[in-house]
Amino acid sequence: MIKKTQSRGSRIPGKYRGVFPFVPKRAFFEKEALHTPVGRRVFEIVKDLGTEIRLTGSHNRITGIPGSTPREAYLESKRTLVVGVRKTLDFQTCKPSAHYQLPLVTGCPGLCQYCYLNTTLGKKPYLRVYVNIDEILGRAKEYIVSRLPEETVFEGAATSDPLPVEPLTGVLARTIGFFGEQEKGRFRFVTKFANVESLLQVPHMGHTRFRFSINARSVIESFEQGAPRLVQRIEAAAKVERAGYPTGFLIAPIIKYDGWQEEYREIFSRLKDYFGPGRSLTLELISHRFTKRAKTNILEVFPETTLPMEESERKFKFGQFGYGKYIYPPETMAQVKAFMHEMIQEYLPQAEIEYLI
Repeated sequence: MIKKTQSRGSRIPGKYRGVFPFVPKRAFFEKEALHTPVGRRVFEIVKDLGTEIRLTGSHNRITGIPGSTPREAYLESKRTLVVGVRKTLDFQTCKPSAHYQLPLVTGCPGLCQYCYLNTTLGKKPYLRVYVNIDEILGRAKEYIVSRLPEETVFEGAATSDPLPVEPLTGVLARTIGFFGEQEKGRFRFVTKFANVESLLQVPHMGHTRFRFSINARSVIESFEQGAPRLVQRIEAAAKVERAGYPTGFLIAPIIKYDGWQEEYREIFSRLKDYFGPGRSLTLELISHRFTKRAKTNILEVFPETTLPMEESERKFKFGQFGYGKYIYPPETMAQVKAFMHEMIQEYLPQAEIEYLI
């Protein structure tokens, strides 16, 4: 079922190799963004990297990204960075995992075929970074104060993976430090990337939870081009956990294929090797699902995909946002859940299962 393909890494100039997991081919800057410390930092770095630089009137209306086919437009967008000022400071809710989204970044340089961002960000899913970090964190403070004495939790990766652009912006370090100072504020985000070194010494006070998205070897090799391999993500998680951060793993999407149980067992075996008994981890597990719109977009961008999307083999279920999705039928879900519970009990009995759906 799963076809293994080779991913193409970015050609990074020598002195930056190993530092920048994402080097944009082109970068658009709002003029206002260049008047902020973060905007100026990004500008100087991408200029040094040899990135093509342009100005734009709005980070929401970008023209000039090439691509005569959906696939070309998608790939060029994934190499495009847009640097702007976040003008809307009313945060979206993010239930049930957090109270609010924290808008630091939109988009991700990864090329994961199943990613929901392929649907939500349109035909040209370019990366946006927001440079008015003081205003954004100031607004977060207002939300925290409004809910006292309760804790307020913010999700930093609802529509993004903020870690690969951190060497360009430094925004995650600033955010983690901010939440370290908030008695009743908590921050969490999920990533597939491994460039965590710049965050290990930030005074986080245990108020930020790192979560790493991982999957079986064949799923990563077949469907997660442009992202680090499994062992790199687990090693990064171990560094983070040793630095005192609350740590967790998102295993998603869980895909059933020939040999799936053996490969998912390997995940848990590796986690046990790095995180022994008594270590506190959270686990979020999500089975594969898709919408009609997602399937159409995926097939346009990845026409040779082997991602299993046969509607006749799924159960149709209406979602909470008014559209339907195709999920595994009850008998398959029962098998997946039973197997995952068995693996967790055998290898990570101390882990907290936040959800398994």
